[in-house]
Amino acid sequence: MTEGRTKRKLRAILSADVKGYSILMADDEAATVKTLTAYRDLISSLTRKHQGRVVDSPGDNILAEFGSVVDAVRCAVEIQEELKTRNAELPENRRMDFRIGINLGDIIQEGTRIYGDGVNIAARIEGLAEPGGISISQNTHDQVENKLRLGYEYQGEHEVKNISKPVVVYRILIDPDMAGDVLLGKKRTHLKRWLWAAAAALILLLGISAAVFWKYYYLPDPVDIDPEGKMTFALPEGPSIAVLPFNNMSGDPSQDYFCDGITENIIAALSHNPALFVIARNSTFAYKDKSVDVRKVGRELGAQYVLEGSVQKTGERIRITAQLIDAKSGNHLWSERYDRDLKDIFALQDEITLKIMAGLGVELGGEGFLSLYKGINNLEVLKRYMQASGYLLRMNKEGNVLAREKAEEIIALDPDFAGAYILIGYSHIYDLLFGTSTRPLVSLGKATEAARKAVTLDDNISDTHGLIGIIFLARKEYEKAIAEAKRAIALNPNSADAYHLLGFALHFSGRPVEGIRFIKKSIWLNPFPPGFYLMNLGNAYCATGQYEEAIEAFKKSIKQEPNNIVAHAGLAATYSYMGHEKEAHEAALEVLKIDPEFSPKKSVKTLPIKNQDKLKRYIEALHKAGLK
Repeated sequence: MTEGRTKRKLRAILSADVKGYSILMADDEAATVKTLTAYRDLISSLTRKHQGRVVDSPGDNILAEFGSVVDAVRCAVEIQEELKTRNAELPENRRMDFRIGINLGDIIQEGTRIYGDGVNIAARIEGLAEPGGISISQNTHDQVENKLRLGYEYQGEHEVKNISKPVVVYRILIDPDMAGDVLLGKKRTHLKRWLWAAAAALILLLGISAAVFWKYYYLPDPVDIDPEGKMTFALPEGPSIAVLPFNNMSGDPSQDYFCDGITENIIAALSHNPALFVIARNSTFAYKDKSVDVRKVGRELGAQYVLEGSVQKTGERIRITAQLIDAKSGNHLWSERYDRDLKDIFALQDEITLKIMAGLGVELGGEGFLSLYKGINNLEVLKRYMQASGYLLRMNKEGNVLAREKAEEIIALDPDFAGAYILIGYSHIYDLLFGTSTRPLVSLGKATEAARKAVTLDDNISDTHGLIGIIFLARKEYEKAIAEAKRAIALNPNSADAYHLLGFALHFSGRPVEGIRFIKKSIWLNPFPPGFYLMNLGNAYCATGQYEEAIEAFKKSIKQEPNNIVAHAGLAATYSYMGHEKEAHEAALEVLKIDPEFSPKKSVKTLPIKNQDKLKRYIEALHKAGLK
């Protein structure tokens, strides 16, 4: 190294690499190289656009330098946004997620190459970034905090290889709604933007600033309708009914949402009557577009009565036929045909519901028609609500995004419709609970904000209190979660989700025996339950030492959702507890097939388990099964 070729300078260093690159190469080398080349060209182009220079790009790594920290961060944000768009066009197993780290530091330049701690720290920070995310050093954060419309999440101090002092790291929050916010992680830091008045009283277990707490995390304390724990929350004992999806007779598949909306509204209205046992929508919709034997449906769902019907929409006119059938004999109790103007559809649904109740000998009850559809008087709102609900039921990241988009369209049409905010809240909490959120604190905050808006608009919707209960559970506020679940059941005694939430919350609060009882009730209401019902039943059985029952539940969950990594991990741990090493190892291999980088310790970070000893035992069981 000669004096003429060597110089020192202060630079912003951007380091990037691909998560899971070796796995992508092993799966399809040619496709991986093609995608990497295209993405490298994009990153190089954006680096030049933001006045930077690509220094080196060995393998899947890219190293760039900038004269301005602001330019470096802007470039990183645009890179991740562009790559996200391109990845959306690829199959999930072919997507290429880059991690980006940025540091401002002193470097040594020799020719076109750069060296020194400034470069090394950027590389270490990149290793701490999430796939598709950006992490930055303390000095980078200090330079850009007030200059860019971004949010930041403090990630704590990290000991990194070959660097003598701990490195302070922040994660960039790209979402415009978080602009100007600073969320705190492991410890409290000095914030120029926020004043800390009475912070100790306002900081939750997650450790967030007072201003961010109020904006994103505040929820009023629940009304405890069972303070002494004496209420049994028994299932309704009246006649049981299954409402099958109404057939679309319009000849236009795009009208399916309309037929589904009518079906769901009738189910929702019936569900609020404590004198009826109403089979959940998830189970009855399993028969959609199928030729069914009503007697078989009754046996499979445990229903005494079945309602089926059809919808034909022509211009501004609608024809609905409906028939109530005794599932045991197959005899029709009544059959009606309704020809109305389309504008009368909402009143017509109530009329049909009343007719069903009369046919079953059941009175309406004091609460009337309480449902998510309460207050809808706009067909466009109904259309978008049904579309959003369908997206949400996909239970994946893409479905959550689409559900939020439709919910925002609903709010533009009717800002006072609580159901839209409930959809938004559930989409964010699903991102958090199913591990698809790259920013858990942000997802939790947005779910809370939406839930608070929904309960302000209407405090009598069961699903709103169910959502709030899940949020409290995620925050490890167990008694509040249990209280909200009980309130949800009181509002809708046929809500399978509310019974499941109560069982789920009791289990994680350290009362798994009680939890099993309520999760079983949720399955009685929803005989074809989603996989996560069965997964949580397996976890509760495992916690009580009922290992054979746990294995059966986990296997059923996996049959429904083959890529449910939590169920596979639960199965591995259960076999490990039983001393069945071979089966435990086989289950562990299935976990690694889904996520080759699975870490037992990281996997439990979002699990709201109160008993830390059981949590440690669970981690040890996974280690014993071969998951390190």
